[in-house]
Amino acid sequence: MRLITSTILAAVLIGLAMQPASASDRYREAPPLLVSPDLSAPWVMQLQRAPQGRQVRQAQPRASAPMRVRVSPDPVLRQRATPAPSITYRERKRDSVQTAAVPSAPRAIAPRFDPKYLPQVVDYTGPHKPGTIVIDTREHFLYLVEEDGKARRYGVGTGKPGFEWAGTHKVTRKAEWPDWRPPAEMITREKKKGRILPVHMKGGPENPMGARALYLGSTLYRIHGTNQPHTIGGAVSSGCIRMRNEDVIDLYDRVPVGAKVIVI
Repeated sequence: MRLITSTILAAVLIGLAMQPASASDRYREAPPLLVSPDLSAPWVMQLQRAPQGRQVRQAQPRASAPMRVRVSPDPVLRQRATPAPSITYRERKRDSVQTAAVPSAPRAIAPRFDPKYLPQVVDYTGPHKPGTIVIDTREHFLYLVEEDGKARRYGVGTGKPGFEWAGTHKVTRKAEWPDWRPPAEMITREKKKGRILPVHMKGGPENPMGARALYLGSTLYRIHGTNQPHTIGGAVSSGCIRMRNEDVIDLYDRVPVGAKVIVI
């Protein structure tokens, strides 16, 4: 009887010892985790089974990729989704220094016109009658004598040294946008200086005769406009009296053919 009791007790103890071992063997490995194939985000990868004896670490965001962009299979959309490369402070500083070191092209400065040669009405006490043109080649002024002791004064360019002249003539002809036919002597003279003049140039804005011309007697001299208004106020011509285009147009409208011209 005692032997039977001992055998039963031993069997119960063995059975109790085997139960925890079976439970331990059953849950030694984690059960498999089924994940939908549509889920591919990085956090899903953290749920997979880690090697035994290691602890699963959380994924850290990369410093070079501050934001994640869903990439489209369309190459055009993929190109738009790609962030533009950043420029460091050092690169920006280097570029700014190089840009500042590039010299700028020199600006062409146009010659200035002295405002004292602009038209104005002045007092006149000379002996000449109204309608007479008086040209002072030393002061570079042309006066159109008017009534009541007044005169309309214009700035002019006159003959350069060696081409000065004086005399009295009448306006024998008037022309708008005149042609230019340089005298043979002028063509020969300028050719020696290396400048080739045309035999004839049609009237226009580029023509040295300018917008208007008043022909003086039977001479080769004229009162005319110019395509170089900055020369007004100097001894610059071959004997002609040159004016700004706007001034010679004003004079042209005020002076008739036959008007007296006095050059002093």
